[in-house]
Amino acid sequence: MFKAVIGAEKLKDSIESISTLVDEARFRLTPQGLSVKAVDPSNVAMVSFDLASDAFDSFEATEGELGIDLTKLNGVMEMADKSDTIELELEEATHKLIVRMRGLAYTMSLLDPSSIRKEPKVPTLDLPAHIVIRGEDIKRAVKAAEKVSDYMSMGVRGDTFFMEAQGDTDSVFVELRKDQLIALEGSDAKSLFSLDYLSDLSKILAKSSEVTIDLGKDFPLKIRLKIAQGHGDVGYMLAPRVESE
Repeated sequence: MFKAVIGAEKLKDSIESISTLVDEARFRLTPQGLSVKAVDPSNVAMVSFDLASDAFDSFEATEGELGIDLTKLNGVMEMADKSDTIELELEEATHKLIVRMRGLAYTMSLLDPSSIRKEPKVPTLDLPAHIVIRGEDIKRAVKAAEKVSDYMSMGVRGDTFFMEAQGDTDSVFVELRKDQLIALEGSDAKSLFSLDYLSDLSKILAKSSEVTIDLGKDFPLKIRLKIAQGHGDVGYMLAPRVESE
């Protein structure tokens, strides 16, 4: 059983935070809320998403899984205004999801959860550098880096967090001192990442006033932020491109 009511803006933010990496996902339902863990088709990036029941105006659910085509659901949500209230209901007899808004009812076929990749195990990484930064600052650096390269480094050196990209002829370097960040802790680190992924993620991160980043030397990047007006948590993990010596 699943029946819920939620503000359209919260739901849009939630779906976009997952669909930036995958087109379909298993939504795990519990009475406490819903969650998703998924890895992109290239096994380069992972998303971990949790939305608590208190994010909803009303929420009823029993333990279960829903397989959802995120592209289709995003398309449905395009018909909603930010101020709309969205009603979601699982029609158990037909195993379809009914989405209602402003007199419109959209009945959406669900995917068989077993046809979707299983939830990945989220590795535990103790990374040496910890940064808290405005999402808009990341988006700005990514946008600049895209003009010169396909990859961007992130790193910590002393009391400075930096992002840089090296092209064949041009380069970009963005430097933020500790007093320009929300927080900076730990030791020196640096890793190189694909801008294809960082560009997609930066669209989500830019909406947040506080993004947490954990970095190591040639280790995956960990990103965490709050969404859905503080009721949801999303985390991303992005594998590095290890440079040959």
